[in-house]
Amino acid sequence: MSRRWIPPALAAVTALATVTTPAAAAPDVDAMTSWANAALRHLSLEQRVGQLFVATVWGKSADEAHPENKKRYGVDTPAQVVQRYQVGGVIYFNNAGTDNVDDPVQLTRFSNGLQRAALTSGARIPLLISIDQEGGNVTRVVAPASEFPSAMAVGAARNPEDAKRLAAISGHELRAMGINQNFAPVADVNSNPLNPVIAARSFSSDPGLAGQLVSAQIAGYQRAGWPGDTVSAAAKHFPGHGDAAEDSHVGLPKIDRSEEQWRKTDLPPFKAAIAAGIDSIMTAHITVPSIDPSGEPATLSKRFMTDILRNELKYDGVIVTDSLAMEGVRKKHPDAEIPVLALEAGVDQMLMPPDLHTTINGVLDAVRSGRISEDRINESVLRILKQKWKRGVFLKPFADERSLPREVGTQQNLAEIQRISDRTVTVLRNDANLLPIKTAPGKVLVTGWNNPAFPGRPAEPVAALAKEIGPNATALSTGASPTTALVDQAVAAASGSDLVIVLTNGLRTSAAQRTLLTRLQQTGKPVIPVAVQVPYDPGFVDSPTWITTYAWRDVSMASLAKVLFGKVSPRGKLPVNVPTADPAQILFPFGTGLTW
Repeated sequence: MSRRWIPPALAAVTALATVTTPAAAAPDVDAMTSWANAALRHLSLEQRVGQLFVATVWGKSADEAHPENKKRYGVDTPAQVVQRYQVGGVIYFNNAGTDNVDDPVQLTRFSNGLQRAALTSGARIPLLISIDQEGGNVTRVVAPASEFPSAMAVGAARNPEDAKRLAAISGHELRAMGINQNFAPVADVNSNPLNPVIAARSFSSDPGLAGQLVSAQIAGYQRAGWPGDTVSAAAKHFPGHGDAAEDSHVGLPKIDRSEEQWRKTDLPPFKAAIAAGIDSIMTAHITVPSIDPSGEPATLSKRFMTDILRNELKYDGVIVTDSLAMEGVRKKHPDAEIPVLALEAGVDQMLMPPDLHTTINGVLDAVRSGRISEDRINESVLRILKQKWKRGVFLKPFADERSLPREVGTQQNLAEIQRISDRTVTVLRNDANLLPIKTAPGKVLVTGWNNPAFPGRPAEPVAALAKEIGPNATALSTGASPTTALVDQAVAAASGSDLVIVLTNGLRTSAAQRTLLTRLQQTGKPVIPVAVQVPYDPGFVDSPTWITTYAWRDVSMASLAKVLFGKVSPRGKLPVNVPTADPAQILFPFGTGLTW
């Protein structure tokens, strides 16, 4: 077979020419299928298996030698990882020790270097370059790129056009940096207030609202331009991580729903995603015994992946695992067996295997032994190739570094995101009539939660809010678990202030934060508590005033300041129920939100 075949071939360019206008709603399916089959025939078995894997790489450039690459992969640089294993994709992280993300210019150069490595490897297939850019606390690329409020903040605004527009801006900026797949939106319905890993990453506890906003964001990511300007979206985490009480990064959560409850609560947003044409669906490392009593995580469950997702829901896009380095999928099986079981269940794409050599060889051994057929491998590779075709990755694998100032973090984008964010702040209680602040309060103390170790944080929220308030505000961050000395310091500062604003995050699990808020209230000074991530904090400390922003990034702190001082009216409505410390007792019901 000729080795001179180089994508994007003339056939791909010709086919894509029919879909290069924003009005085109779908690719030419016949041209896509013909091209994908031609590309598949070019690949050896080893290259086809490589296409199934999305690798983690270490470093900030394609040619940077990093000891972790040597330790894990036996080569020095990310480019060499791509060329040695001929993987189908790479994922960027900034908080998994990989240290991939610095700024948009660096990312663009990194992406282009990786694509050059892929296109000069034996497979000569461009990469899916992926990231988790959900918004809120799960934000990998920060300023000077645009930052976004969390999904739950978008849920509070209840505006599908806002959701679509945020995704369109995010997708456009990511593609300008050479990133063509975003593992978003989160389609989980956060029905469990005690959920330790989803929470504000979810749009809502209401399946209908979540599904509506998931559909809107898919349209923003995948249809807001011509294919070379869009990114693949991924609805996650099927069959639904919202009721989990355990983090699948460290354990295997069990969901104790009946099948009827699951179909009513968790399934609707994924059905909406499929109807919206989602490119990929990410699995969850969870068990749902009422539906699959095998005890296998859903990622490895044929009942979920094939019987329900493929056959019942008629989904024929890419099914991608959540990270294979997570304990939720590694508890029962060795690393070499996991991708084989995933393929047998119906999965296509393996994300972040902890050992590429072991996992790729595990699949190759299964094919050579006859356990998995080459036809089964081809089925998944074709889906991955079609996804790359639909997003114009073959036609436009490289990004233009020179265009970044015109595309990423523009004043227009920042202003539009700020306007959308201003519609998300939710005032839950104003019994002390402190809001809005109508006259200059004199000295303002802004204190409370921050996490200075959080990667990618451009400014900690206490300082960001104080900056928005102005020179009469003093910032005193007390961290996630304030010491007694810090609490005493904050109380002393409050005694000399005219108004205290205290930011909280995770009062349920932080007795120290609860103590801080209680003691600040005991000073007799006006105190305005603000839950800056999960809206569930008001259930753990009673206060006559409560606000929630669902996110702590600068854009959300700017919106908070506007609401505090009456520059904009609060318009957010709770997209979840907020219980007391007793989950059965609802303190603020779904839809709560004061305005003026």
